[in-house]
Amino acid sequence: MTHTLPLPDFTHERVEVITGPRSGLFMTVALHSSALGSALGGARLWTYPQWSDALGDALRLSAAMTLKNAAAGLDAGGGKSVIRLEPGQRLDADRRRAAFLDLGDAVEALDGAYRTAEDVGSTTEDMLTVSERTAHVVGLPDTVGGSGEPAGPTSLGVYESLRATLERVTGSTDVADRRITISGLGQVGGRLAQRLAAAGTVLTVTDVNPAKKELAARLGATWVSPGTEQHVPGDVFVPAGIGGVLDDETIDALAVQAVCGPANNPLADRSGADRLAARGILYAPDFVVNAGGVIYLDLEAKHHGTREEIMRRVGAIGDTLRRIFDEAAAAGTTPLRAAEQLAAARLQAASAVNA
Repeated sequence: MTHTLPLPDFTHERVEVITGPRSGLFMTVALHSSALGSALGGARLWTYPQWSDALGDALRLSAAMTLKNAAAGLDAGGGKSVIRLEPGQRLDADRRRAAFLDLGDAVEALDGAYRTAEDVGSTTEDMLTVSERTAHVVGLPDTVGGSGEPAGPTSLGVYESLRATLERVTGSTDVADRRITISGLGQVGGRLAQRLAAAGTVLTVTDVNPAKKELAARLGATWVSPGTEQHVPGDVFVPAGIGGVLDDETIDALAVQAVCGPANNPLADRSGADRLAARGILYAPDFVVNAGGVIYLDLEAKHHGTREEIMRRVGAIGDTLRRIFDEAAAAGTTPLRAAEQLAAARLQAASAVNA
């Protein structure tokens, strides 16, 4: 389930809301900005209490994709698509296929202004279904010549961001013996946990899926009940699940030096960045930290470099974050504000060229 949050301000170029004619499911495609090029953002299949919650999530996520793609230096705008499941609803194989065929038609209707990809709740195989209805999809399975699952590049970018964050708060990039708590062991969080465990990190983990306890046991990580992880003392808290988890109460409970994780929009409100700063907790902006997947997908689709070169670009996310920390410190502002300014500068330059 997602947190119920108020609808954000509407700053989007175009938003399509439909009931899938085959699946009967609510879905939306939100195009936030195409100033830097065709928008790129994944297709989320998730449970929402109300259709308006799904719409609000699409609006927030698409706006975050604009910032993410701009800050990452990509020539890509921001967009997102969301397919809503009702609480308790499960899709059989036929209805799932119908949903992604419906999504393919919705994406095709934007005539290339938006490209979709795998996201939370969807898979590369789902994107193969989407590709039956539109060419504007990336991240197809590698078995058909696509770029495959982007979670690996995303987790690499998060790992390099963690090293940059630790360097800022401890003076060293070494993750060995550091106490790190990961909230969410999905595709990205699980891969990150494995990488950190192999490097000697002292891990505390949790997930809403109790089956993830098996992974925790294999990694030698300490498991805590979901909803208690913010109370665990440590060096870094890693939100790697749903958005909106860092509300005032959670922020006030944190006993860490920094927050750095791949969850999209983890702050329930952007004022949370100031609240973290006031508590002396360094915040690594999510849309910088989690950009590895979109960098990989965009550059692979455009054939901009070899896979090795693209992965080097992903690894450089840590250097981008260091620049943001430096600029925030120099300006006496939060890293969130500095990251937003970095993205805004690219968007303004693109708008001036296109004027």
